[in-house]
Amino acid sequence: MSETGKFLKGKLLLDGGVLRGSFFHHTVVLVCEHNAEGAFGLVLNRAAGNKVGEVLVANLPDRLRESPLFLGGPVQPTALSFLHADSFIPDANVFPNLSLGHSLDDLLEIGESFSAEKKVKLFAGYAGWSPGQLEIEIKRKAWLTFPASLELVFETPPEQLWQMILKSKGGWKNKLLSQMPEDLSQN
Repeated sequence: MSETGKFLKGKLLLDGGVLRGSFFHHTVVLVCEHNAEGAFGLVLNRAAGNKVGEVLVANLPDRLRESPLFLGGPVQPTALSFLHADSFIPDANVFPNLSLGHSLDDLLEIGESFSAEKKVKLFAGYAGWSPGQLEIEIKRKAWLTFPASLELVFETPPEQLWQMILKSKGGWKNKLLSQMPEDLSQN
């Protein structure tokens, strides 16, 4: 396998059914960075229950202020990250036309610029892995992988994302896993 082929930047990680009781139970994580030094990702389907304007003190445009805030992961829960997409981002840093940012100044600039195709999703905290940790977790089948897309990141209802991707992966194991109740005592 090539050096770049073993890294998962731009891919999705899905709870493989063994993360029960952890922050990552039934989550879908977008891997935004992955190299020999470790990995960085954002949980796409864990809403914080707040709007961005309720927790971020900044003069944001209404569109951003009214956006739901997501819990990107358990690491540094006060750290701001955001994903933004547009019809053409020449220097996109996650995958084509999708970029990751952390700067409030950059977020304000994105929020003030106009584009009908622009999408923004904001996160508090992130998921992080030390060198080799993610690879070990994948070998232990804690995570399943799936190709990411702008539609999955921005358009799919977050509460349906994990189940929908598992069903689309196919196979009886994934279908069974997607139907597993949150509380196994309800089974």
